[in-house]
Formats: sequence, structure tokens, C-alpha cells
Amino acid sequence: MTTTTFDAIARRSLALEARLEFLRLLRTPSFAVPALAFPVLFYLLFGVLLAKPGSAMRVAQYLMATYSVFGVMAPGLFGFGVGVATERDKGLLALRRALPMPPLNYVGGKLAMAMLFAAIIVTLLCITGATVGAVHLEVTQWLSLFVLMVFGALPFCALGLLIGSFVNGQAAPAVVNLIYLPMALLSGLWFPLNLLPLAIQKLAVLWPAWHLAQLGLAATGQGGEGSVAAHLLYLAVFTVAVGRWAARRLQREP
Repeated sequence: MTTTTFDAIARRSLALEARLEFLRLLRTPSFAVPALAFPVLFYLLFGVLLAKPGSAMRVAQYLMATYSVFGVMAPGLFGFGVGVATERDKGLLALRRALPMPPLNYVGGKLAMAMLFAAIIVTLLCITGATVGAVHLEVTQWLSLFVLMVFGALPFCALGLLIGSFVNGQAAPAVVNLIYLPMALLSGLWFPLNLLPLAIQKLAVLWPAWHLAQLGLAATGQGGEGSVAAHLLYLAVFTVAVGRWAARRLQREP
């Protein structure tokens, strides 16, 4: 078998892995319904219906960016965290090692799934913001927000993979929620951080969700704190460091 033929087979198997992973989670109501519906419903409630009349447009634009972060966190954290933990419990990781497929296809398929879910979530939020929320942005701003959020799912995929490498399938949903919801709150995704105590505000720089939110706010013309380069560097380093830690953990699995 030539190298070209092997590469073609590897690409087809990766595409199939990603497709099956996406369909599996799409057909799992306990994952698909909250992941796709909750960000839009929360945005409609807090960003549109409950916004004060004088600041409705500003609130709608701010929360469209931050709820996009809230939305793209879920596929990575739950898709990887709960999925990997459950598959470890069932011995499926050991079975996959014995299959004649590239070892990276397992993670690659889940990454593609998370990014596809992220793309759908951001698209739904952007449509809602442009129509119901009366958010007006330039085409380049819409595209920047979309690209940032789709690739912004990667740090949370790495974190979910790490969670899945440590905990079992029964504990994984609780552990993921204990990380997901507090991080969203402490990163200013539900409301501006200046409404929280100063000590909590200073801790925001520790959370990847805060850095992604600042990039989202900058992309939509709302400034954002810190430099774009610093936020991108933090997210890249976080993704690589946490991903490698998780990979080492999984390599020691029997």
C-alpha cells in the first residue's frame, strides 16, 4: 500500500468517525437539546426580553458575544468529558487501540464534532441577534466572531478530554457541570464582571472562557480587555498543555 493510498484511507476514516460522532450526539436528546437550545433561549431571555429599553441594543450585542462562548464550551466539555469517561468505563478505548485505524482519528473525530456543534450554535445566536436582538455588525465582524468561536471550542475540548481521562462515566456529568457553570459565571458570560467583587474580577484571567469572551467582544466592536495577541497566546498554550496532559493520562490506560 502506497503512502498516498494510506493517507486517503486515513482521511476517509476520519471523516466517517466525525460523521458518526456528530450523529451519535445529535441523536442523544440529553446532549443535543441543551447544547443547541439553551444558549439561544438564555440569550432571548436575558439579552432581549429582560434588557432595559435604553440599553437593549448594547446588552443584546454584549450577550450575543458572551453567550456564544457559553454555547461553544458545552460540546467540548460534555462531548469529550462525558464521552471519553463513558467509553473508558466500557473498555472501548482498549478496543479502539486494536482496530486498524490511525490512533489520532478518535480525538480528531470528536474535535470535528465539537467544532461542528460550535458552528451551529454560533450561527443560531448570530441569526437571533441580527433579527430579534437588532444587532448590526459588518460582514467581517460576523465572520470574525464565527471563526473565533468555532476554533475557540478547542481549549474546552482539551479540558473535557482531561476530565474524561480522570473520572468515570457516572461522575463525569457532575464534574463537568461543576467546571462549566462556575467558569461561565466567573468569566462574565452572563453579565459584566464589574458587578462581581473585585477579588473575583482579578481571577478572571485564569479562565479560558474569559479570554475567548474578550476576543468575541473585540470582534464585535466592543473593545474587550487586554490585547488580542495575549488572549490568543493564552488559549493556544492552554489547549496544547492541557491536551498533552490528557493524552499522557490516556496512554497509560490498560
